[in-house]
Amino acid sequence: MTSTTERFELVVRNLQEVVGEDELRKLLTSHKPMSVYWGTATTGRPHVAYFVPIIKLADMLRAGCHVVILFADLHAYLDNMKAPWPLLRLRTRYYEAVIKNMLLSINVPLERLTFVRGAEFELTE
Repeated sequence: MTSTTERFELVVRNLQEVVGEDELRKLLTSHKPMSVYWGTATTGRPHVAYFVPIIKLADMLRAGCHVVILFADLHAYLDNMKAPWPLLRLRTRYYEAVIKNMLLSINVPLERLTFVRGAEFELTE
């Protein structure tokens, strides 16, 4: 396991600004892993620009954080009502596979990674 200082450096690496540095250091010394949340609308194909947030999420995972990725499928449906729900379900599975493989390609552990579909808790189909 990395030290608290190394974990802190991973979490803040390449960020423009860090608000609450002392609080962050305190969270990183806790026995409970820090939780991180990132959401994306599944409106089209993932592309090379996805590596920007994925690299930051990789830093968080390497720092021992629990990362939750929300697939905003309801948002995607409302944004582009041409896509039926069965297609959106397939698209979220595709996104999950792509993101997992992006992380695996840069040797990131996936044990603390969770995926959630927005429709699972935002509505009943």
